[in-house]
Amino acid sequence: MDAQHVALLRELLASTPWVERTEDFARALRRTNAPGGLMLLGTPQEEPWHLAAHLGDEARFSGLPQLAPSLVRWNPPPGAPPHLSIGLDRLADAGRGQTLFVVNDAPEAPIPLLERVDDARRSGATVLALDQGDRELEMLAHDAISLEPGRSPVTFEGLQHLVSTAAGRMEDRRKGGFRERLSRFLDVVSGPRHPD
Repeated sequence: MDAQHVALLRELLASTPWVERTEDFARALRRTNAPGGLMLLGTPQEEPWHLAAHLGDEARFSGLPQLAPSLVRWNPPPGAPPHLSIGLDRLADAGRGQTLFVVNDAPEAPIPLLERVDDARRSGATVLALDQGDRELEMLAHDAISLEPGRSPVTFEGLQHLVSTAAGRMEDRRKGGFRERLSRFLDVVSGPRHPD
């Protein structure tokens, strides 16, 4: 789904609570403090590659590096590149200021997933969930956005697109102080600065 399709989907859903709800959820995603602080975790059967790619794109396009997730994998293969070899031990290091974004595409979350999420929450990480209505996962999460299969006007994949797009939307960002406004002005006039 490209940007035009997401814009059309947002337009079609404008009269429903879905657009506002995805924007609220995206604000929670943007609260991650630092680059590398957003961990993305799926189930043992389904890793959220697609969402990881879209959040990475949104991080680049919007200038919000904290949106680029670390994809946490249940069984990373030996010899995988560093960005694809992040295992469950990463969750043990989770703490305050970090966000665990859990994606569960099944009606019920697997027990091992719930256990890992509970551990991360107890260690201080903020837990966000995108799921299909699992009550236990929603209770563990600080914020959750859920679909009711067969009753929602959007698909699970469509919801992922809405969330990732909303996370990178520039008009939702705060104006900032004088220095932030001056920096944005100078970027417009002379182009963004790139570190050497």
